[in-house]
Amino acid sequence: MTGRDTLADVGRGIEICYQQIGDPTAPPLLLIAGLGQQLHSWPDGFVAELAERGFYVTRFDNRDAGRSTHMNYRPPNPVAMLRGRNGYHLGDMARDTVGLLDVLGYSDAHLVGISMGGMIAQTVAAHYPGRVRTLTSIMSTTGAPRLGRPAPSTWRRMLTARPPRTRAEAMERAANMFRHIGSHGFPFDEDMVREAAGIAWDRDPTAGGIVRQLAGIFASGDRTAELAGIDVPTLVIHGDRDLMVHPTGGAATARAIPGARLETIDGLGHDLPLGAWPRIIDLITEHAEVKEHA
Repeated sequence: MTGRDTLADVGRGIEICYQQIGDPTAPPLLLIAGLGQQLHSWPDGFVAELAERGFYVTRFDNRDAGRSTHMNYRPPNPVAMLRGRNGYHLGDMARDTVGLLDVLGYSDAHLVGISMGGMIAQTVAAHYPGRVRTLTSIMSTTGAPRLGRPAPSTWRRMLTARPPRTRAEAMERAANMFRHIGSHGFPFDEDMVREAAGIAWDRDPTAGGIVRQLAGIFASGDRTAELAGIDVPTLVIHGDRDLMVHPTGGAATARAIPGARLETIDGLGHDLPLGAWPRIIDLITEHAEVKEHA
C-alpha cells in the first residue's frame, strides 16, 4: 500500500512531497517524519492500520529530505552547528507543515510526530494552536540542556560514520545504526530496515539535508517555555530503551505541556518495530478519538 507522491507549494520557495491514504471524508491525521527520514519511514502497514481506524492519513517528506525541496547552501560545520548557525530552524519547518495544511484545505488536523517530527509537531501546536486537533509526540524532546540527549555510543556512531556512497552502503549503515538504536525489547527486522534504506536512497541519495536538519534543531535551542503555551490535548509516547533520544526527553515534554499524558513502552527504542505497532496505534487512535467524540 502506497499513496501517490504529490508536490505542494507551501510558500517561501518550499515544495513538500506528500502521500495520502484512506477515506478523504475521515478526520485528517498528519504523520511528521524524524531527522533525515522520509515519508516512508512511517511503514506502509502502520499507515494502513491508521487509515483502517478511521483517519485520512497524510505522510510527507520534510524539507531537505526525500522529494521535497532541498536547500542550496552548504551544511554548517560541527562548530557552527553547535552554535545554532543554520539557514532555518524548527519554526520554519513548522511553517512548512502549516503550509501543507493550507494546501490540503484543512483548518486543523491531528498531528503525530516522531523524533524531530515530534519537535516540529510541538512547534506547530505552540505557534498555531488553532490548527491542531490533538498532538502526539513520539520519541521526542524539548531541546532542554542535558535532557533527551543521545547516548555517548550513539554520538560516536553519528560522528564517525561517513556519508554512504552507494545504495548498498546506505543499507548497511542503516542496518548497523538501527541495530544499535532500535528496540531491543522487540525482534529486529533487518530486512525491513534495509528495504527502507534502499527506498530512501532511490528517492534521495544526497547527504547534506540531514546535517542541515540537525543544525535546525540546534538553532531552535530550548523550547520548554514555548511548550508551556500549548493548549491542545497532548500525548507523549517514549520507549524505556531509547539510545537516540533519552527517555528524559519524553518526560520533559510531558512536564512542559499542560495536561500532557506520558505513556512509556517497555522495550521500545528509537524505531517503530512491528511488535510495538498495536500499542502505539491504539494510543494514537484513542487519543484522537477522544477529541473527535467530544
